[in-house]
Amino acid sequence: MPRLSDLKRTEPEERDSRIFPGVYAPVIVMESGRRVIKPMRYQCRPAGKPVFYDTKYPGTYNARRDNLEGFWKDLFGFSHGLMVVTAFYENVNRHRLEGRDLGEGEAVENVVLEFKPNPPQDMLVACLWSHWKCDGEPDLLSFAAITDEPPPEIAAAGHDRCIVPIRPENIDAWLNPQKDNLSALHAILDERARPYYEHRLAA
Repeated sequence: MPRLSDLKRTEPEERDSRIFPGVYAPVIVMESGRRVIKPMRYQCRPAGKPVFYDTKYPGTYNARRDNLEGFWKDLFGFSHGLMVVTAFYENVNRHRLEGRDLGEGEAVENVVLEFKPNPPQDMLVACLWSHWKCDGEPDLLSFAAITDEPPPEIAAAGHDRCIVPIRPENIDAWLNPQKDNLSALHAILDERARPYYEHRLAA
């Protein structure tokens, strides 16, 4: 019912700009030597995988940095993209957010945190993407955001992962990956932009 209600309203709300797994978002890729923007689903189904891959691996909207040359080896060094965001959201256990252990008999409570860089800025989030094709099925463009170990302020808020925003000067090198030089791609991820992230409870 809330979703049906959203279809009828005309005034924008803050949550309208959030990107949830399974929905489409604009992703910057390189095509014929030009940067272009394509709508892609935020949950990656690598080319050649069956449709049920989406439910078997529901967490494929994030690509862990420590698994780029494992699970993601067919995309890392081949199909790179960028998503532009001003904030990101994470599910965190309340007791971890409050820096304490669970109390006796206390149930785990989930809260959603909004992380924003201070000062405010656009972040160029490193992504992997795939163009999936199969006879009798519509083509699918989909992507995953690369995540890595969190900086101290995110870890202190109770979360163990963080997006990887690259520096603007590395855009073209990231979007034109050289599969024979993965160390250069890792260097781009290591030299990421490093804003300070403030957090608050998401609305």
